[in-house]
Amino acid sequence: MTTERAPQGKSPEVHGIFQKIAGYYDRMNFVMTLGRHARWCREVAVRAAPPSGGRLLDLATGTGVIALEAARRYPGVSVTGADFAEQMLERAKVKPGAEAVRWEHADAARLPFENESFDAITEGYLLRNVDDLDGVLREQHRVLKPGGRVVILETCPPSGPIKPVVDWGMRTVVPLLGQVVARDRSSYTYLESSTRAFESPQQVADLLRRIGFHDIGWHTRFFGTNVILWATRS
Repeated sequence: MTTERAPQGKSPEVHGIFQKIAGYYDRMNFVMTLGRHARWCREVAVRAAPPSGGRLLDLATGTGVIALEAARRYPGVSVTGADFAEQMLERAKVKPGAEAVRWEHADAARLPFENESFDAITEGYLLRNVDDLDGVLREQHRVLKPGGRVVILETCPPSGPIKPVVDWGMRTVVPLLGQVVARDRSSYTYLESSTRAFESPQQVADLLRRIGFHDIGWHTRFFGTNVILWATRS
């Protein structure tokens, strides 16, 4: 499990949650994934593979972990990190290497970019927090160039034989960690409930295919509670 990026298109109350967690976002990510979060973000950046001289958009950039990794890995690529939560962006802008990224305040449901603007799109913990999943993915399809790749890091509901154990852990441990580490139980109660209510990787893949993506694949991580999913615009 992990904490998440700012919600796009959700109610002001939910948006407020993500403004509030910005100060301890990175610390909670580390604790809740037992240190795996940074590795997953590196994998997202690697799978995006934008061409030299191209443009990469990191949506729901949060504190900029994926965007900064992409900027380090691809110095010849123009990297834009966009998020709906101003407090998240303020944290990202003061990190080492932040000057290599263009930071944008933007709503993923209404991206302020021209059609076919980017060679690759990355995102972390965005989709579970939007009102219109289909519309948000269509926006990404719109601003992505033909042949460009989208790479998604997201939580997913547990499944399989260990589902009851993982469900119990999410209901019990996640809010408790929020209370102990961040003094914020309510925000992490939202985290676990939104994860368990979200689509499966197969359902997200089916939606991507209907929108016009192909070469779709995914790998689950951390007892099936996180997934890295990728697709290419036809």
